[in-house]
Amino acid sequence: MARITVEDCLEKIGDDNRFSLVHLAVERVKQRRQGALLLIPPRKNKEVVMVLREIAAGAVTFDNILELPKHEEEQKSHDAEAEKQPGKQAEVEAA
Repeated sequence: MARITVEDCLEKIGDDNRFSLVHLAVERVKQRRQGALLLIPPRKNKEVVMVLREIAAGAVTFDNILELPKHEEEQKSHDAEAEKQPGKQAEVEAA
């Protein structure tokens, strides 16, 4: 089982400041609690660990945190819009 480390997350966000990492993770946890879907394959981990896995995978960054769908309904409409635009389809599949 691969373990997630703070260093993995810090490398992905491009900042050596753990305080910034905490702020990013807290914002994503809030989104998840409001119904946002996971951006990585689910595992049997706690909520915070899954958010850190999203950050370490590069799926959650300071650049995209505010643009991520905050609710499951927004995610579905976002996916539907991406299907209508062929260029966006590759981005959705990559996430």
